[in-house]
Amino acid sequence: MFDFYKKHSINARLGRKGAVQSITLQNGGRKHLFVGFDSTMDIGLRSPTNIFGQPTDQLLFDLDAALSQWDNQSTSSPVTKIAFGHFPISFSALTSSGRSIRDVFLKHSLSAYLCGHLHTNFGRNLKRHHTSEKHRFSSKQYFQFDICEGMPTAVSNDNCSARTESAGEFWEWEMGDWRSARSMRILAIDSGHVSYADMDFRFGSRDVIIVPTFPLDSRFMQRSSDPFDFICQATSAAHIGTVRALVFSRYKIESVTAKVYELHSGSFHLVLEQEMENTSGKGAMYTVAWNWRDFSDESPDRYWLQIEAVDMSGKVYLSEQRPFSVNGLTAKFSWTWKEFRVMGCQWNQLYFPIMWTTLAFLFSLVLVPRTSLTFYENRFMLKLLKPKMTRRSSGGFSPVDFEFFGVELSKMYIIWSGMLLYLLYLVFFPWFTGYAVTENHNKMYLHYKGWSTKYLANTSSMPYIGLPDVMVIVLPHLLFVVLPAFLIIAAIAAERALYLRHNIYQRAKKDGDHYKEACYTEYLCIFYWIRKILILLCLPIVWKHWKHCRAIMRAYEVNPFIDAPIYCFGVPALLWLATYRSSSLGVYQI
Repeated sequence: MFDFYKKHSINARLGRKGAVQSITLQNGGRKHLFVGFDSTMDIGLRSPTNIFGQPTDQLLFDLDAALSQWDNQSTSSPVTKIAFGHFPISFSALTSSGRSIRDVFLKHSLSAYLCGHLHTNFGRNLKRHHTSEKHRFSSKQYFQFDICEGMPTAVSNDNCSARTESAGEFWEWEMGDWRSARSMRILAIDSGHVSYADMDFRFGSRDVIIVPTFPLDSRFMQRSSDPFDFICQATSAAHIGTVRALVFSRYKIESVTAKVYELHSGSFHLVLEQEMENTSGKGAMYTVAWNWRDFSDESPDRYWLQIEAVDMSGKVYLSEQRPFSVNGLTAKFSWTWKEFRVMGCQWNQLYFPIMWTTLAFLFSLVLVPRTSLTFYENRFMLKLLKPKMTRRSSGGFSPVDFEFFGVELSKMYIIWSGMLLYLLYLVFFPWFTGYAVTENHNKMYLHYKGWSTKYLANTSSMPYIGLPDVMVIVLPHLLFVVLPAFLIIAAIAAERALYLRHNIYQRAKKDGDHYKEACYTEYLCIFYWIRKILILLCLPIVWKHWKHCRAIMRAYEVNPFIDAPIYCFGVPALLWLATYRSSSLGVYQI
């Protein structure tokens, strides 16, 4: 009942009930197919466990059908395909059969997929190029380190007569939003080539908007079809023989000039300046003929295009400088770390590997010391190790002895048992209960697999929903709370073991030398400050955990004492026990 889109949107008023809608525009013998789709979850979960698109197999079937509607036509007119959706590919889950939206897009070699969701929260360069994978189980199903995927396609004039089928590819262009970023995008399709210009209105309105449409920006070209067109359609003066741009203005435009710069030694040098003409009379298209062969070069970013417009008041407006390549070569472009984190990582694929790797490390951190204690308690093994330990003792104090660390952590039996039970709880039991769905008045259980659906009607075939959305709760808790807390406890045990060994070693000498007694006191001071530092490190962990719990309590109306006692108080309790147990040593009585 809170789905206002289904009630008040244009689609609702027009009676469109499907999740996929399309429209085709035709101009100059070329078709332009625009397909929009809705991949949001049928059951609307509360934030933050609703950040992933949840496409179904039926949605992918309908999307494939919409993108294929002109493929079997007898006419040979080319089709430019563009898709619109909310979620980026990196935040779209797989269907129950393991398929993804990316598979459908690669099948049809889209010109572009326009999405939102992240907008400009993580940068203004959230773009990604996708190509077909030859090896299914490659690292690229988890990471893509470069914006452009795959190598540029080499095209020569010799294979223009017999063009081979191009590899599947498409560009994913995330769009900035108007509400918070005041950003707008103009998309242009020029002879089948798709380009865009992003406009920033954060500092007010704009009197003139310039969108160069040809030559294309070499950073965001199609890597198979565009190189072919650049090389093999070079004889078409109407296509490659002119520079073209769209100019929108509030006021009358007096002149438009195309400028080409050469990038040399880090600076730009003007090599071409020609005035453009308005070829459509009252329209916004400006063109100028140019000798494109003069700019043939093996570097994709040697030459840069900029359009200059002058209005009736004499004010000058400039477009963004963008590299181009008449050879059809694509320029390299890279993400920042923040941009790579949201666009280059396939989070729906990474969730379980990250989670199980972290849990395996945590279990080993708990079980290995206990195993080592059992191992070193064996008399036969102690007999074999006795000469070795004797040699160590004769050589002086050795700060690295794993057997002492293992014994001490395992001897902290209550803490060790609590750590093991807490990990078993995270794996086998629900973390907390809360109101995950606004329309439903029953509390649901959150597991690492998702929200339990036994309190929802007509969902018996789905034991859990919200996967991998729950990773925004599971992974931060494991990586930023449980993992550092267990490492701190292990460090406290190691420091305790080192102190005990050093204390026993020093007292065994029974030497009244004042110098050695001073050294002994100095060692005690070192242990004292190490212990203080470890205890202070517990504070940011508890603070981070408190912030997580507070956000969850607000989002899902969770009572920490009733709905999530172990989740909210388990880690702080373990840290308190560890620091309390360690403080019983005499090292504080210096």
